[in-house]
Amino acid sequence: MKLAFSTLGVPGLPVPEVLALATAHGYHGVELRAHPEEPVHPGLGPAERADVAAAFKTAGIEVLGVAGYAKVAAPGDDGPVLDEIRALLQLAHDLGAPFVRVFPGADPGLPQAEGDTVAARRLGTAAEDASALGVRVLLETHDSHRTGAEAIRVLGPVGHRQVGALWDVMHTWLGGEQPSETYAALAPHLGYVQVKDIASPQDTTPLPLGTGVLPLTECVDVLCRHGWDGWLCWEYEKRWYETATPLPELLSAGRDHLVRLLSDAA
Repeated sequence: MKLAFSTLGVPGLPVPEVLALATAHGYHGVELRAHPEEPVHPGLGPAERADVAAAFKTAGIEVLGVAGYAKVAAPGDDGPVLDEIRALLQLAHDLGAPFVRVFPGADPGLPQAEGDTVAARRLGTAAEDASALGVRVLLETHDSHRTGAEAIRVLGPVGHRQVGALWDVMHTWLGGEQPSETYAALAPHLGYVQVKDIASPQDTTPLPLGTGVLPLTECVDVLCRHGWDGWLCWEYEKRWYETATPLPELLSAGRDHLVRLLSDAA
C-alpha cells in the first residue's frame, strides 16, 4: 500500500513546503484540502494549476486526491451542488489527481430515504463528468452516512465505476461498525482509506497514530487479508484543533507505525 497525509494537518502551508515534508518523511502522496483558505482550491487559474502539478511531478510525490466539501445529500437544488463537484473534478484532472472527496450532508430532520435518493441522483449525474475527466468521486463515510452500511445505501443505486467510497476509520468506528463490516460493505467501491487516532468518542482531538483508541490494526489487517492494495492517508485534523501537536513533528513516527502495521499484517 502507498502512504499519504492530508494538508488538513498543515493548514495553509505552501505547496513547496508540503512537498518537502512528504519527501523528508517518506510519504508517497498528499491529499489536498481544496478549501478557499488553502493554497490549492478550485479558484486557481490554469497557470497556477500547471505550476502545482509540475511541482508534484518534480518532487516525485503524487496528488492522491482533492478533498472538497460538496454535500451531495443536502436539501436544495441540484445545480449548485453539481457545479461544486464539477469544479472539484476539473481541479483534480488538472493536477493529475485520481480522486475527489465529497460529503453526504443529509438533513437529519428529513426522511432518510429522501437524502439517499438525492445523493444517488447527484452522484449519478456527476459520474458522467467524472468519467470524461478520468477522475473518481468518493463519498466519505461522514456525518449523516458515517458507516459503510449507510454509505452503500447511496453507492449501490448509483452503480457507476467513477463513483466510490472513502473510508474514514474514525467515523465508521464512532458509528459502531467493525472494520470487517465496513470492508464488506465498501469493498466493491473503495477508493482509499483515511486513518487517524483519537482518545475517545468524547475527545476527538487528533493524536499520533497508534496512541489512541481507533482500530487501526484491525483495519490494516482486514485490508491486507483481502489483498487490497490502495492508499492509506493520514488525516490529522489540526485545522480544527489548534492545541494539537503540529503534524510535521509526528510524520516520521506516523509513517513508521503504518509500515509496522502493514508488515505485521503481511
